[in-house]
Amino acid sequence: MTARTDADLVRSAQAGDVASFELLYARYMPVVHSILLGRLPPADADDVTQNVFITALTKLRSLREPAAFAGWITRTARNAAEDLRRRMNETELLDITAATHETQSDDAEAAQALEAIRALPEAYRETLMLRLVEGMSGPEIAARTGLTPGSVRVNLHRGMQLLRDALGGSAA
Repeated sequence: MTARTDADLVRSAQAGDVASFELLYARYMPVVHSILLGRLPPADADDVTQNVFITALTKLRSLREPAAFAGWITRTARNAAEDLRRRMNETELLDITAATHETQSDDAEAAQALEAIRALPEAYRETLMLRLVEGMSGPEIAARTGLTPGSVRVNLHRGMQLLRDALGGSAA
């Protein structure tokens, strides 16, 4: 059996097929989670990931071009992150950052790396999050983001170099 395209799954899900939506969720949850983790604290990224897919489920019928699902779901994730960031006040952000840095050394190093990745330009940030956090391969990243494999390689290479520089040459 051949893998169904996103457009086929979207059309089926729009017609009420829950299993098709579950397959879309399985394909795009790591992408959405990485986008959110690059913009929000981890606990918020987990919650907002679920909210993005609840929104997607309720608004899927409004998607006119089923083949545009990847761009639609990633834009929904970016918008959800921005909405939450606007609602958070400055004090909450400082408290989260302070709490993150007061954990054990491994957690502190991970938090430092995550903050360094968050400071990178969006193209590098998202490809690095998909590679380093979600464990996706270059071809998987290309398939889920719509980037060419060459663009993914360039973004990963340049992003890793920027990350190494930001961490003082300690990133592998």
